[in-house]
Amino acid sequence: MKKKLAIVLSLAMVLCFGLASCGGGEDSGDATVYAVEAGSAGEAAAKEQGWEINSVGSQADALMEVKSGTSDAAIIDLLMAGAMIGEGTSYPDLIHTDELTSEEYGVGCRKDSDLASYINAVFAESYADGTMRTTAEKYGVQEALLEQEEATYEAAASDSDVEYIKGKGTLIVGITDFAPMDYKDDNGEWIGFDADMARIVGSKLGVEVQFMEIDWDTKTMELDSKNIDVVWNGMTLTDEVKAAMECTNAYCKNAQVVVVPKDAE
Repeated sequence: MKKKLAIVLSLAMVLCFGLASCGGGEDSGDATVYAVEAGSAGEAAAKEQGWEINSVGSQADALMEVKSGTSDAAIIDLLMAGAMIGEGTSYPDLIHTDELTSEEYGVGCRKDSDLASYINAVFAESYADGTMRTTAEKYGVQEALLEQEEATYEAAASDSDVEYIKGKGTLIVGITDFAPMDYKDDNGEWIGFDADMARIVGSKLGVEVQFMEIDWDTKTMELDSKNIDVVWNGMTLTDEVKAAMECTNAYCKNAQVVVVPKDAE
């Protein structure tokens, strides 16, 4: 109960910051508007609090909303905040306040797909030999990395997704523009911790990896229709996600944070 009360008080402080940033006050009646990615854990956290939201296409769009002043605050992943806001970043005048949640990232496959088991085996191998940590250090997410236990690939007795992917020769990865997990370099190539790890899996499978930007709100539909083979984009392992997809073991820890202009402190 004490922990729950502390979280509620913390959220109240964030709300006050947001009101100050948009010129609101005790008597103004103005409501803070939070920009959130549609279908994201940030949107779920805001709805749970009953906050007024502005749903946009991506977390990057949510930050742009705050920068332009069309939203008072944004709710994004802590890992993205570390890469995108503050001194030396694209948004030096934005800061994040308290963490609203504690969560973990996983990769999503079609329900009952043996691809999740295959990826778990690659995760275990790459963690043991140091490849996963080296990749994480490349993108500054090593502190969020979770230890991977030993895992063995268990092939499906029938309708193997792994064999389906090998047969067509491509692994189609559903993503959004989300640094430091999936984003484009100066040459327009997809890079990031998730992108690099997906390429390692593709190499093990002996297939080409293709990245497809998707509407995050329809990610399960994209999987089920086989437009993509996997959702690999810093996806929070919520109960809803785990019910809709076959998910891998968690590989990174994360949180949802509120982002506000620096002068809203």
